[in-house]
Amino acid sequence: MSNEITIQVNGETHSCLFQTSLPDLLQELGFNPRLVAVEYNGEILHRQFWAQTKVQPGDRLEVVTIVGGG
Repeated sequence: MSNEITIQVNGETHSCLFQTSLPDLLQELGFNPRLVAVEYNGEILHRQFWAQTKVQPGDRLEVVTIVGGG
């Protein structure tokens, strides 16, 4: 049995290992965790909960990059 699961990130299907932590997933997908906000299954997920959040099959994430400027 495979440890790989399917999730949705910004409307696209992605595969990752079962129980991957959210910060690890963000890095695998090329996001800088310090510069993004995450909606996890329809709710904004506060940064303090990221490390303890493990992705599950069918999870839906929306990742928004924070852009600064003047």
